[in-house]
Amino acid sequence: MRRLLWFALLGALVWGALGWWAHRPLHPPAGVLAADAPEQVDLDQGATLQRGDVTLRTRAHFALTARVLSREDYRFDAGASLAPVDLALGWGRMSDSAVLSRIDIRQSGRFYYWHVDEFPIPRREIETSSANMHLIPADEGVRRAMERVRQGELVHIEGFLVDASRPDGWRWRTSLSREDTGDGACELVYVEALQPVAP
Repeated sequence: MRRLLWFALLGALVWGALGWWAHRPLHPPAGVLAADAPEQVDLDQGATLQRGDVTLRTRAHFALTARVLSREDYRFDAGASLAPVDLALGWGRMSDSAVLSRIDIRQSGRFYYWHVDEFPIPRREIETSSANMHLIPADEGVRRAMERVRQGELVHIEGFLVDASRPDGWRWRTSLSREDTGDGACELVYVEALQPVAP
C-alpha cells in the first residue's frame, strides 16, 4: 500500500513538472511587441451559436495581436466547460518587457490583477492596453492551440465577442470596450483562430 502511495506521489510530481515545462514563461527582449490595439467591429444583429446547453450570441467581430501577460486554466467553475482558459493580454507598451518587469501580474477567480510600486507608464495606459479574456475554443484544433500558449508569447487571435446563456438563467456577458475596468470588464471571446506570432 505504501509503495502505491509513493508511485502515486511520484506520478503527480512528474505530471506537475511536465505541465510546468510545457507552460514555462518566455522572456522576450525589451521593446514593444504588439503595437496595435485590438480591432473590433460591432454587429447590429449577431448570430446565435449553440455549445451543448449554452447559447452564444455574437456581439462583435474581434481580432488582436497581443503579448500573453499571464494565463490561468479553469476546470471547476461554472464557465470552465465553455471557456477553459483565461489569458491576460497586453498591447502597446504593455507588450514591452522593460515596462512589464516593473509590474506584478496575476490571475485568480476569472480576474486579472496588477500591482506596481512605481508606475512605469501611466495608470490609465495600463488599464486600456491590457485585458483579461475568457477564451471559448471554436473547435478541437483551437483548443489544442490554447493549451500550448505560454506567458510571454506573442499570439494572434480572431473570432467574436459573445454573450453566453443557459436555460437555467445562467448568463455571462462580454465587455465591448477596452476602456472599462473591474467586474464585467473582461472579454468573452469565441476563438476561431489562435496562432503564435514571431516577435
